[in-house]
Amino acid sequence: MALSGFGVTEFQLVLLRRMQDYQPELVEAAWEPLGVTRSDARQANAFWQSVERSRKATRGLDRYRIVLGAPTGQSELRIGDLPCRLYHWYLPLWPDLRWEVLTGATGSVVDGWLAREHGGAVPALPADGDLEPWSCVIGDVERTYPEVKHLEGDAPSRWHVAFTTPTGQARLARFVYGLVQTTEVRDSRASPARARSTRTAP
Repeated sequence: MALSGFGVTEFQLVLLRRMQDYQPELVEAAWEPLGVTRSDARQANAFWQSVERSRKATRGLDRYRIVLGAPTGQSELRIGDLPCRLYHWYLPLWPDLRWEVLTGATGSVVDGWLAREHGGAVPALPADGDLEPWSCVIGDVERTYPEVKHLEGDAPSRWHVAFTTPTGQARLARFVYGLVQTTEVRDSRASPARARSTRTAP
């Protein structure tokens, strides 16, 4: 399946579609600078899903190279004993962040997320842990609050993070592709969620 005509704008629409379940107003506001309509967003997402399901479509890192161009940068890292490589690109909608793709030892794509630029300033997050939607990525929460725990989300693009504020309040934040969407007070009486498998945090 050819990816011609599907580029950075369309890829951003795919990311936004997953965020729309949580923040529809923010997503619709983001369409305006992209110059797209609701129909454009639906078509981009439907096409990407068909590519994901197609056995003939380009896969792995090559797919991102076709859609986003050559990576802006890359670096090596290890997760446990596994040698991995991290590639990144910049997306116009999130100028303070970058899109990162993690590949395993065989070169296959393990995951992708929005992350803070390495060395970039972490925004000042509220002491009570009530995070404003789209205000931070997972790495920012890790650097700001104590006792951060990664939990399984309900879809591959979703990530849940439980954390404790300096005042001892338990919070649960929900992220889509590494960007915060909602935050709520965590009920300590609820059944504990399953911890998510380890990876480099966005």
